[in-house]
Amino acid sequence: MRVLAAGAAVNPSTAFGAVFADELARCGLREVVIAPGSRSTPLAMSFYELERAGRVRLHVRIDERSASFTALGLAKAGGRPVAVLCTSGTAAANFHPAVIEADESAVPLLVLTADRPPELRGAGASQTIDQVKLYGGAVRWYAEPGVPEKAPGLAAYWRSLACQAWAHAAGAAGTCPGPVHVNLPFRDPLVPDGPGDDVEDGAGWPDSLDGRAGGAPWTRVAGSVTAEPLDLPWAERGIVVCGDGVYDAAPLVQLAERAGWPVLAEPSSGARRGPNALTGYQYLLAAREFMAAHRPAVIVSAGRPGLSRPQSAVVGLARSGGAPVRHVVVAQGPGRWADPQRAATDVAAAVRLTGVPVPDGAPSEWLDGWRRADAAAALAADAVLEQRDSLTEPLLARELLAALPENALLWAGNSLSVRDIDLVMAPRGDVRVLASRGASGIDGTASTAAGAALAHAAAHPGAQAFALIGDLAFLHDAAGLAIGPAEPRPDLCLVVANNDGGGIFETLEQAAFDGVFERLFGTPHGASVERLAAAFGVPYTLVEQPGELAKAVSGTGLRIVEARTDRAANAALRARMRAAAIQAVARAVSP
Repeated sequence: MRVLAAGAAVNPSTAFGAVFADELARCGLREVVIAPGSRSTPLAMSFYELERAGRVRLHVRIDERSASFTALGLAKAGGRPVAVLCTSGTAAANFHPAVIEADESAVPLLVLTADRPPELRGAGASQTIDQVKLYGGAVRWYAEPGVPEKAPGLAAYWRSLACQAWAHAAGAAGTCPGPVHVNLPFRDPLVPDGPGDDVEDGAGWPDSLDGRAGGAPWTRVAGSVTAEPLDLPWAERGIVVCGDGVYDAAPLVQLAERAGWPVLAEPSSGARRGPNALTGYQYLLAAREFMAAHRPAVIVSAGRPGLSRPQSAVVGLARSGGAPVRHVVVAQGPGRWADPQRAATDVAAAVRLTGVPVPDGAPSEWLDGWRRADAAAALAADAVLEQRDSLTEPLLARELLAALPENALLWAGNSLSVRDIDLVMAPRGDVRVLASRGASGIDGTASTAAGAALAHAAAHPGAQAFALIGDLAFLHDAAGLAIGPAEPRPDLCLVVANNDGGGIFETLEQAAFDGVFERLFGTPHGASVERLAAAFGVPYTLVEQPGELAKAVSGTGLRIVEARTDRAANAALRARMRAAAIQAVARAVSP
């Protein structure tokens, strides 16, 4: 397999670009996101040649933050490393928020930042900043290979470097998957040499630029040995709590069904499916009488649960007074597990139940109690939700979930969007819900959803993608709509719940301070979603009444559906839903 196109003259910078890009493709790289710039030209042009050869797919974004979050979405939905490339200077700094989210969510990213050569650093040269270990501890691995030179042995080093970067990002080097940073200083010339040069197709290079025969990677990394599962003695009073994260939820769902335990699963956990998954578990956790009577003896948790304070409280029970609670946290990878309450008694790579009694086909009293309370809570909350004749945010979430076709992807925005989905989503195994719950920020939301939609469609041809996000998240990432006509376009419907500000603060203590609340926290903006959509040439629909959403979200391609809501009214509605659900739970469990 030739590294260079026929007739392509090479210099050290372009030789590195061709070799490094080729080796990443051999490792398994299929998606590359590029933000335009000059210093990154050697790699950008090499990735372009790989796309022409059908080996990778390119996505070009004019904004570096948008580019990095697009790569994040591609990697999270695709489950394999995605490369994102930028030029030197502040361009690289704009990758940082996505790198942090990838770190916290264990999403594999290959962060490639072009840089100026050492002699230009600290000398006042344009577009030159200190990029050495720019992202600090947020990356799994960092490398700077030095300025490419024409010297023996360097081609093998470049290929080995690519394999190392891939392995660390993918979690095959004994680490948890996540971002890696390779900082790449280039000297001029950055483009192939002119026709007068005598170095063509690698001729005259000290050694061959080609890789291993048959397209094999330079170095194969077998991966770390999986640790033995923890043997956990069965107890009747157990629960499984699943938060967001990159892990296989199926074994935990199966464990719960075998043990007869309820599953308290956030929407983006992948575990809200099967007969033991609950819809209104957040209401149950907030019902003091119910929890007093249903204190678990065993908690098995995975991912990063934390959508509500009651949920955080239940995973911290092992630290509270009362009967002892064994809390086993299933790690996402080597050295990576979530235990913000510092309440875990055990951490394990997997759990194996022992001593499970032979089931007689009927649910235990323990599981039946959770199910009855859950059904009562969901019914009561729905009754309150349907009392209003206007389109509210919880109702918007419920209508969107009902409209999702089989095999759809739903991207849940942070703040209220993911919490509304959590409150109304019934167990369902035929859709995939994703969210950026690592750092739980609102930046890059549209771009990440677009990247996820592209990866989802590639893996499931014909499958559609949807996103439910707030107006601030939408405005924060308006550049995510700037997708050029030559780029792969996502089949994505962005549903924007526009309450003209920060609706989540209406549910917090800050809302009680009338004098400062609206300016410091409510932050009304008055922006027009419709005009912003028009500026980017994106189709737009406004829904105003309950029942209109299903028709509005139909169609294909990138499109926007807006629903305008009232912040204070939505907060009051959620409070009434919660009160009604807790009362219903009390009635359901009373003798």
